[in-house]
Amino acid sequence: MTKALITGIAGQDGAYLSRSLLDNGYEVVGIVRKERLGAPLPRLQALGVAGDVRVVGMELTDLSGLSHLLGRERPDEVYNLAGQSVVRASWQAPIQATKDTAQTALTMLEALRLSWPSARFLQASSSEMFGSVEQDRRNEATRFLPCSPYAVAKLFAHLSAINYRDTLGLHASCAILFNHESPLRGTDYVLGKIADGVARIKLGKAQTLRLGNLDSRRDWGHARDYASAMHLMLQQDRPDDYVIATGRTSTVHDVCRIAFGHVGLAMEDHVVVDPVLVRPREVRCIEADASKARRELGWEPLTRLEELVVEMVEADLRRIGR
Repeated sequence: MTKALITGIAGQDGAYLSRSLLDNGYEVVGIVRKERLGAPLPRLQALGVAGDVRVVGMELTDLSGLSHLLGRERPDEVYNLAGQSVVRASWQAPIQATKDTAQTALTMLEALRLSWPSARFLQASSSEMFGSVEQDRRNEATRFLPCSPYAVAKLFAHLSAINYRDTLGLHASCAILFNHESPLRGTDYVLGKIADGVARIKLGKAQTLRLGNLDSRRDWGHARDYASAMHLMLQQDRPDDYVIATGRTSTVHDVCRIAFGHVGLAMEDHVVVDPVLVRPREVRCIEADASKARRELGWEPLTRLEELVVEMVEADLRRIGR
């Protein structure tokens, strides 16, 4: 049986990836922080796989501990999904964001080199690394110009994986993930905040939804589809980097229109623009070229934005209604 080790298994991506791997007959081992060991893992529970994965407690900056774990578990595949994941929050705690994202990735790569270099490694990179680069469509050859502590830390992790691949021969690939959401997302993310706010307004528990820049444009996909892409990447004989995205961009305004329209409300009656919620430095329109993933992996996103938003709103209506 193929064994996968997942860092960040308690998060949205970790839950969907666990479900995908289990469906493919894998044994799945997940790492959580020591203080979370034994605590409920609601995202895994929501997908019905909490009892099917084995969870261990480990600090991801502990080189000795990770090396021992890898030598004992001997996973075939390692997916590094751990790290600080909220761009706005990285401005409030940049040092911690760097430790959680950059240092943990480097420590895992070094532990693999020392203890179990035969494993295939995937680094969850981010479209935020492109930042404000002046290019209409971003692909694997686009240069990076990060605009936040989060993006800088992600770029360090991304380049570290490439360095360990090209210099030391690890089978390390990087998934440059554009925005991906699901009903498992929290309100720290704009789609999660919109879905939650619309549900509360529809149920009479709120009147307004406060948002930042409504003209901010992104490429949003479903985390379930992106988990499938990450798995496909590690099935390739040659490690490489792939942009994972839908190729379609929409604005925050577009998402609000879909969400409010689904419940029969007009967004203009409820949305309030709050300048405090605008990022200190907003990246320009991010458009993705994921043709390499389509061509080489045979991957296609299966969920349209309208379907994703409706799924999120319906999930929050059920949750808040309870």
